[in-house]
Amino acid sequence: MAELVWSESLRLNQPQMDHTHEEFVELLATARRAADADELPRALGAFKRLLEHTIGHFAQEERWMRATGFAAENCHSREHEMVLKVMHEVVRLINEESRWEPLRVFVGELALWFPQHAETMDAALAQHMAEFGFDPATGLTTKPLPEDPILHCGGHCH
Repeated sequence: MAELVWSESLRLNQPQMDHTHEEFVELLATARRAADADELPRALGAFKRLLEHTIGHFAQEERWMRATGFAAENCHSREHEMVLKVMHEVVRLINEESRWEPLRVFVGELALWFPQHAETMDAALAQHMAEFGFDPATGLTTKPLPEDPILHCGGHCH
């Protein structure tokens, strides 16, 4: 299976999001290479770094969604919750049951999932932020936000 590498096709032209996504791709690649090489302790360390990064990555997007009119329960947020739940479960299975196979499988699944998520939900969020003139640094918008909370993903729900 081909390794996920950062490329211009993943760029969303939202600098903070692109930087965070590039870091995610690099951390995922490190975890995947270690898992593929059966360097299991190194793979677990890399996966834990990826998990820590992903918690912050998703929290950042959640803040942006809340600041730009998304309802707390929207499908983009639910997808973030699902991914984090599985990542925590992978770590638990290793720590409590010494089961490494879920890590090997899940790093491959994340490499398939991420481009789809970025190209749909994250691209829609970036476009939405731009549409309302949202500045992630200040949290301010230049245009009024929608009156009704946004429940959909802005892209395609998976």
